Amino acid sequence: MSLVRRRFLRLASAAAILPAVARVASAQAPQGGGPKLTQILRADLRGQDEKVQESVVNTLEMAPGVAAPWHMHPGAQELLFVYEGALTIEVEGQGTRVIKAGEVGLIPAEIPHLAKNDSATVLAKAVVTHSRADKTKPLTVVVKRST
Repeated sequence: MSLVRRRFLRLASAAAILPAVARVASAQAPQGGGPKLTQILRADLRGQDEKVQESVVNTLEMAPGVAAPWHMHPGAQELLFVYEGALTIEVEGQGTRVIKAGEVGLIPAEIPHLAKNDSATVLAKAVVTHSRADKTKPLTVVVKRST
């Protein structure tokens, strides 16, 4: 009985929400038609046997001068989309790259890396997505480096 009730509630919720979603989509649609979809990245999974068990999406705000420690994601590829400011990412074996607003950084699973905001005045904001091949592993592991 509870399974039927849950399905009914989901359908009722969808029926209530869909008209509002349609109004928002039509209000945001570019002139001349439907929604505008702009692809910013298309890439194969790297370092996780081409499979995903779970996707984790977070927002990141990094204050000026702040850096994340060297770390890696066991079995999880990281995609970093900067939408405000800029972030510098350093990926072991790949060097350093500045990702500006509107750009994407892709970091393979199991590869040590760091991200930092080199600005002295501008807050950096990004959407960070981890595609995990094994959700039983920890999402983030701090890595000690001898540099």
